[in-house]
Amino acid sequence: MGDLDRPVPKLPIPGKRNILITSALPYVNNVPHLGNIIGCVLSADVFARYCRLRGYNAIYICGTDEYGTATETKAMEENSTPKQICDKYHAIHREVYKWFNISFDEFGRTSSPQQTEVCQAIFKKLLDNNWLSENTMKQLYCDTCERFLADRLVEGTCPTEGCNYDSARGDQCENCGKLLNPTELINPRCKQCKNTPRIRDTNHLFLELPQLKDKLVSYIESMSVAGSWSQNAIQTTNAWLKEGLKPRCITRDLKWGVPVPLDEFKDKVFYVWFDAPIGYVSITSCYTPDWEKWWKNPDNVELYQFMGKDNVPFHTVMFPSTLIGTGENWTMMKTISVTEYLNYEAGKFSKSKGVGVFGNDAKDTNIPVEVWRYYLLTNRPEVSDTLFTWSDLQAKLNSELLNNLGNFINRVLSFLAKPPGLGYGSIIPDAPGADSHPLTKKLAGEVGKYVEQYLEAMEKVKLKQGLKTAMSISSEGNAYLQESQFWKLYKEDQPSCSIVIKTSLGLVYLLACLLEPFIPSFSVEVFKQLNLPLEQASLCDEKGDMDRAKRPWEILPAGHKIGTPEPLFKELKDEEVEDYRRRFAGSQADRLERDEAEKAAKLAEQLKKKASVGGGKKQQAKKPASEAKSKGSVEREISITRLDIRVGLIKKVQKHPDADSLYVEEIDLGEGDCRTVVSGLVKYIPLEEMQNRKVCVLCNLKPASMRGIKSQAMVLAASNSDHTKVELVDPPPSAVVGERVTFQGFEGEPDDVLNPKKKVWETLQVDLQTNSDLIACYKDIPLTTSAGVCKVASISCGSIR
Repeated sequence: MGDLDRPVPKLPIPGKRNILITSALPYVNNVPHLGNIIGCVLSADVFARYCRLRGYNAIYICGTDEYGTATETKAMEENSTPKQICDKYHAIHREVYKWFNISFDEFGRTSSPQQTEVCQAIFKKLLDNNWLSENTMKQLYCDTCERFLADRLVEGTCPTEGCNYDSARGDQCENCGKLLNPTELINPRCKQCKNTPRIRDTNHLFLELPQLKDKLVSYIESMSVAGSWSQNAIQTTNAWLKEGLKPRCITRDLKWGVPVPLDEFKDKVFYVWFDAPIGYVSITSCYTPDWEKWWKNPDNVELYQFMGKDNVPFHTVMFPSTLIGTGENWTMMKTISVTEYLNYEAGKFSKSKGVGVFGNDAKDTNIPVEVWRYYLLTNRPEVSDTLFTWSDLQAKLNSELLNNLGNFINRVLSFLAKPPGLGYGSIIPDAPGADSHPLTKKLAGEVGKYVEQYLEAMEKVKLKQGLKTAMSISSEGNAYLQESQFWKLYKEDQPSCSIVIKTSLGLVYLLACLLEPFIPSFSVEVFKQLNLPLEQASLCDEKGDMDRAKRPWEILPAGHKIGTPEPLFKELKDEEVEDYRRRFAGSQADRLERDEAEKAAKLAEQLKKKASVGGGKKQQAKKPASEAKSKGSVEREISITRLDIRVGLIKKVQKHPDADSLYVEEIDLGEGDCRTVVSGLVKYIPLEEMQNRKVCVLCNLKPASMRGIKSQAMVLAASNSDHTKVELVDPPPSAVVGERVTFQGFEGEPDDVLNPKKKVWETLQVDLQTNSDLIACYKDIPLTTSAGVCKVASISCGSIR
């Protein structure tokens, strides 16, 4: 993007609420996994989008953390330079976040000239104010590599009692989370050559945290209350204070980093945890030369910071102490939002070991980005660690997004789009008297409460609660549609029907706004189907948006024509889930090995086939013709007689306990025991119309589990061309329960179970339809029972399935 294309940078506006948002800078030595994404960038993105919708003047700053030992280590592993590593992984990070729809105002890098400039300026202020000391420390030195070993270049056994993790790093144990010094490790080893290092003296600079303690504690005590710090942030910070602050080393014996601007330390760089938080400032300086208006303006700017729990002390102790020590009027963090860990299936996400689903993995699945965002945010580990599982992702997609949210919106828009006489021809009707319509008035009261709860949760950065509250409005909408029985009102009381539809359309618009911070691509599609510009999305008090939300029938104007309704979500099937679970099992190294093995097996199979074609022709020629014939005749011709369609009687029907769009029926097919059948008919046929009803049932499909209940057959139904109307195929009232439906001119026994691989049902289904006389037919031949032909109520030329 050239400079001419860049939007004009936003600056704080007097009298407005100005919010500066940062998320922990992701380290650039690997691809971010889902735990990294929910822990910082995605959570911050949700809050930034919410602030913009509310009309606040907000910017979101982030970038890759590029200096330090981890980059040097990765460069060694990939036989590359640190800069090449940073260039490579910065581009990967940027691409992953772009796919996840992360709306940075600036996504920069800490290896920029601006970082050196800002970092060294802050250092000089600390030096001038006498908050730094020089000290000799003992550090591990590798004689083989001829270098002092920085924290991450040392591994060993964690000294923490009860941990004993044998791959702890020199700065922190990944297993127990304890911060360490390299010399504390038991049996330390050089990460590069694996030899045992020795301890040598080296001079370093320290930030005098004990001398800054009083000012720091005063800041923490006031701001943790004013900013409603999350409990885990308060606990971690208090633990550091209770343990007693010690001088913290801010330099390292490395080459890749911000140089220390002192002659006697010219061979050293700043410790990454000293310079990384300063990256927020330097990246803002890349965004605007007037960066001080954001960062040195505490009276007019609120700073919100997002991160995982392992980053807390560096943001509540180290970085604030650094800023306080300069003596300048910095914008200090008001609110810190901290996540615990998201774990993967049976273990932990790990960048270093390649365990879990990574950003590029998510992008390479067939699962849309809005599903990934929704799942991660409903599973956001705000209070305790949470667990990613493929089955949970499937359940949330199919139950919450597809059957709740998607079903409500599609149901409303599809009905509105029906032609006059069946619907409203896509034109929003007027709804006089809506404020006195009892059911609508009750709904508005509930929605108003939910909107207030949503705002309260989001202002306190309780994102998971905000999302749950917004989804509750969708559930209210579904219940409202069911209770109103709008399909009957359309025929019997059109004014009331218009109230229900116009109110429901207001809820559709409201949901698109409330959910935009969480699943923005969903909102883009809903606004498209509403035929409205996305720029119209707003939750501003000044514009009256929140007040209007309590009167949803007023949100959209009568006479507006909507666009074309389309399904918003697609079901995730069991076999897809199993495939993903298999694909992403083990570490990335395991997957690579598995992929290579599969490629090798396929290649061997291809070579084997080629060999049999080239060298086995004589053997094939010797086979008896009768054997070839018998082999070829095993598969029967695909004929309608292979379907086992029978007359059934629904003895019992109820809603599926875990799926709003499904019925569970017990159907008598003349076999003694009833069969359980799951049908997606809730939004088309009222429950009372399903009771004690004769139906046509396809009995020899392979049983399939539908949201935890195994369906043992399928009820046949007809639908119109746009699938907005569905009706059951009815046998004659006097048809015998259990008798087989026949087709004149076709004879033969049905398969015991249709082989799904042979696509028998799929091949025959395309010729099953209703004719102009409403008779159910296969290629113009009626579905026939001993009592006569099977019919539908009103759908002519419809498809039967």
